[in-house]
Amino acid sequence: MNHKTALLVIDAQVGIIEGTNNDSVFAKDSLVHTIQALIEQARTRSIPVLFVQDEDVRDGLGEEAFAIHPSLSPLPNEPVVWKRATDSFHGTDLHEQLQELGVTHLVITGCKTEYCIDSACRKATTLGYDVTLVKDGHSTSDNAALRGEQIVAHHNTCLHGLSNLHPFIIVRPSEEDVLVPSHDSYR
Repeated sequence: MNHKTALLVIDAQVGIIEGTNNDSVFAKDSLVHTIQALIEQARTRSIPVLFVQDEDVRDGLGEEAFAIHPSLSPLPNEPVVWKRATDSFHGTDLHEQLQELGVTHLVITGCKTEYCIDSACRKATTLGYDVTLVKDGHSTSDNAALRGEQIVAHHNTCLHGLSNLHPFIIVRPSEEDVLVPSHDSYR
């Protein structure tokens, strides 16, 4: 199957990554480095990079926190989709933009694992996209029940292999060439 890949960077915003009151995401420096490297690889290969920003961050923490992390800033020609829901596709034109680009394979990175990353991965498969979730390219902060590290590990386990009809999710580490889909080798 011929695939066209896009890199999706979800909620990689200052207020989420850096947090407030010592609630930064798990392994924030490593996360930023991983996403930054993937963005550079995608740009070098002319693979579309799309960014999603959660408007609730602006409402709750202000404009500075709403900004995409300065190490991950989009280029002027790269789309930035603003969302209000946990699901990056709900109430946005993300799906339409991906369709216009001819994308069939999404590489997903960003924050927060149990909310926006999980929702985007699952929804993308129901919309017909094969998904590669970058194992070390998403993160979250601790909650009342689990540490961020545990939440990431749990989602890497439960999302790997999840399918909705034909498209499915593969979890792969960033040291692999995640921009090249490996889904067909499992079909």
